[in-house]
Amino acid sequence: MAGSKALPGVLRWNLGDLTVTALNDGWFQGSLDLVTGIDKAEAGRLQVAGFRTEQPKITLNAFLITGAGRKPVLVDTGYGALAPAETLGRLGTALATTGVKPEDVETVLLTHLHPDHCGGLAADGKAVYPNAEIVVHADEAAHWLPDEALAKAPAEAKEYFEGARNAVAPYKGRMRDHRGGEVLPGIEAVPLPGHTPGHCGFRISSGSQSLLMWTDVVHIPAIQFKNPEAGVGFDVDGDQARQTRKRIMDEVASERTFIAGSHLEFPAFGYVDRDGAGYSFVPALWVGGE
Repeated sequence: MAGSKALPGVLRWNLGDLTVTALNDGWFQGSLDLVTGIDKAEAGRLQVAGFRTEQPKITLNAFLITGAGRKPVLVDTGYGALAPAETLGRLGTALATTGVKPEDVETVLLTHLHPDHCGGLAADGKAVYPNAEIVVHADEAAHWLPDEALAKAPAEAKEYFEGARNAVAPYKGRMRDHRGGEVLPGIEAVPLPGHTPGHCGFRISSGSQSLLMWTDVVHIPAIQFKNPEAGVGFDVDGDQARQTRKRIMDEVASERTFIAGSHLEFPAFGYVDRDGAGYSFVPALWVGGE
């Protein structure tokens, strides 16, 4: 209904003794001009063939990990105050629906430092998650945060560097970097470079079950699953991002890995299957929850 307030996008998924909750931060209107590596006409054809609008809408999700006696862990924070449209910045409302307060969050795992993933860390110069440690790949911190990085940044990119610096500033003394591997018990950082230098996903395991949260391997599902050559203009290193996407899609399809993604349509849980020369996303079936 026009003018009605959007309901919070929240869905819990049981993973062994853990619960992984998808939190939708909203969506933004994209454009075929964002697509790189393939012809725009081909990109538009794939969008329409996938029952989407020709000009893509891009979903944004974060994820909450709870259970097994651990304090809440948040994977990314959404846009927060940096949201460029009223259709974004909804993570706080979604988190409140789960009963978890910002002060309850013990760790924020950052997949990378683009504004749609770290913007929600701070508001008015203060930490939104006042008791949390933030964890980020060392290469990501080195790319975005030093003074010399901001000084050398192209004019059109400076706002991204400034946004990353402002987002993490209230957490001085509470930021830990890593180079992949276990970052918390049962949570392994999986480097997926290219989209940004320290872009990484997280493999969450409990008992015999696991989930790979692959973050920004795919932004526009109808296009990039069918043709993994397609990239997006947000990629810092488009060639490396393409290589990473093709490698990880082959891997998860071969191993039938359970995945989730920041820009897969909500609730973003499912599997990757081979489909001719490309792939298709097979959403996991939600059959009820507590």
